[in-house]
Amino acid sequence: MQSSSLTLLFATFVVASLLTKLWLDGRQTRHVARHRDAVPPAFAQDVMLSAHQRAAAYTLDKLKFGLVSTSVSTAILIGWTLLGGLDQLNTVVRDAVLPRWGALPYQLALLGAFALIGNVLEWPLEAWNTFKLEQRHGFNRMTWGMWVGDQVKQMLLTLVLGGPLAALILWIMGAAGPQWWLWAWGAWVSFTLLLMVIFPIFIAPLFNKFTPLEDQALIARVNALMARCGFTAKGFFVMDGSRRSAHANAYFTGLGAAKRVVFFDTLLNKLTHGEVEAVLAHELGHFKHRHVLKRMVMMFVMSLLGFALLGWLTQQMFFYTGLGVRPNLSAPNDAVALLLFMLALPPFMFFVSPVFAYFSRRDEYEADAYACAQSSGQDLSQALIKLYKDNSATLTPDPVYVSFYYSHPPALERLSAMQQLTQAATA
Repeated sequence: MQSSSLTLLFATFVVASLLTKLWLDGRQTRHVARHRDAVPPAFAQDVMLSAHQRAAAYTLDKLKFGLVSTSVSTAILIGWTLLGGLDQLNTVVRDAVLPRWGALPYQLALLGAFALIGNVLEWPLEAWNTFKLEQRHGFNRMTWGMWVGDQVKQMLLTLVLGGPLAALILWIMGAAGPQWWLWAWGAWVSFTLLLMVIFPIFIAPLFNKFTPLEDQALIARVNALMARCGFTAKGFFVMDGSRRSAHANAYFTGLGAAKRVVFFDTLLNKLTHGEVEAVLAHELGHFKHRHVLKRMVMMFVMSLLGFALLGWLTQQMFFYTGLGVRPNLSAPNDAVALLLFMLALPPFMFFVSPVFAYFSRRDEYEADAYACAQSSGQDLSQALIKLYKDNSATLTPDPVYVSFYYSHPPALERLSAMQQLTQAATA
């Protein structure tokens, strides 16, 4: 392949993905706006028109913000690649670091500079989303000090955790020969598994406070559910999610002995004990059906293919020149290749996203069915309706938009399936 062919192919996918995203956002905007003045009949008894209209307003505002965010992200991507931004950054960092410190420090400095600039470019949009959009609709609980603190913590974590991993992978790329990509993939998989173990214990507490669940009646109910389902956990914890947001959630996290059940305090404040049990049963359903394991295996297989592709691309001159970078002549190009691959992949993968979204929605149906079998389907339905209302999630999404983006089934389809399961169980 010639560099000009790659440039044309990449530009085509960037434009095609942008236009597709704008088209999907337009469909969703028109669909939600068209149905904002009437609650779907299936929800008429549980959702007031005012709540339905608030959800529509929140959805429409998020879509408007998404148009800006998508356009800016696309412009930044083109700036880094076809307009030569990464090439210029590489030249500056290489000339400043390589003569004095050597090849590996130069490459780490390039990765660090890229990450820092990328974060700075994203901060205005993140701040607008938090302090304008989320706050306008009553969800934001963060202060500016907390937001800045989170950004600093994230950067430090990237340095502390990502720095050694990046150094290891760059060393492998330079020292392991033609099959470096297989060893690098093994290092990445090991790091990912380690992160899953240490995240709930050491990393998550840096951002939120976790306290043991104290509601003895709820503890007894949850323990009984866990016993019925054949699960054990290191503990039940309440996370102070209300410090940052009014959104509610619950999750089952960790691997092996580090598994723990975490409830947002906002969730416990809004749901009954039966509804909390049903939500947890849904999360346990993902583990019972091995959805988490299957997703991990799929992720590892996809990443193996990605590393193999990168291993080949690093040896191709057109990969660099076709994406706007002049490869180094007297220094390693490994860090440049990693960054180019990370930048170039998303526009191509976007058109595969409906496949992953479909399987995710299928898994959600299976987890719902498991929850209905192990707890109350009526409680799960009521819990989801409450969460839809409290999170201002639209009840009338566009079907095509759903097929691309929704990892969970739309409310109407999901609750209809649960109703059929409940009726079948009582028949």
